[in-house]
Amino acid sequence: MRLPRGCTLPVRAASSSRHFSASVLCQVARRSPKFLLREEDRLDVDFEADFEDEPIPNDTSSAGHILLQQQRQTLYYMRLIEHEMPKLVAFRKPFNPPPLEATPLVVRSISYGGEEHPASVKRSIVVPVSKLPLKNDIAIHKMKLLAGVRWSPEPPRDAGISPSENAGDHGYIKISCEDFPKPAMNLKWVSDTLDRLIDEANNNERFADIPLDTRHLDAKAQKTNKGGRGAQKGRHPSIRDFPQEWLPSPRQIQSAPPQAASTA
Repeated sequence: MRLPRGCTLPVRAASSSRHFSASVLCQVARRSPKFLLREEDRLDVDFEADFEDEPIPNDTSSAGHILLQQQRQTLYYMRLIEHEMPKLVAFRKPFNPPPLEATPLVVRSISYGGEEHPASVKRSIVVPVSKLPLKNDIAIHKMKLLAGVRWSPEPPRDAGISPSENAGDHGYIKISCEDFPKPAMNLKWVSDTLDRLIDEANNNERFADIPLDTRHLDAKAQKTNKGGRGAQKGRHPSIRDFPQEWLPSPRQIQSAPPQAASTA
């Protein structure tokens, strides 16, 4: 069948490129001899062959390696506990705390497990007044006056001293400091302050006739609802809150004349 002269079919140029995938190109290159290929196609065939010869990696990820390392470390310490810890029984010694007479000064510090905290530089000391080098009873009384609110008849809860220890005849003194940036500086200031208090108490016999101020103890008792003078939480003051020396004796009450009845 012959087509008319004006009707022509669209014919693609011989130089039109056809896109092949890499896999198809490799298959064609493998089936063709190398001397028939171009230089760049020959390099691609060599690279593909080298890549296929390499073994496929069969390793875990980084997270898997971290997990394995943690398991190895746990097993290491478990083996130590199983085989090495029983050997430490031979070095066991009973714990005997030092007597309070030998080390009357108790130093307290705060630690947060290596983390930085403003309270970690704080240092405080607690010492029984009876264990201080005071020369007489007047010096002991003056030491209590100078200590002020830092003196208490019972050891503080965080002092590390048991109330059963025979050292609280004259109470305890607690001094703290956290004004300096280093713990040693705060401890040095506390120690120097205690030395100055001892020197001043032994210096002279002044303030011997001044009574001991216990208002801070009364306020503490009122806060904890354990008694003390004044109004407390939950009840009104009564006659039992007055000092005994203010109240009349039963004999004075009986001898007192009866009050005249008020007339309307």
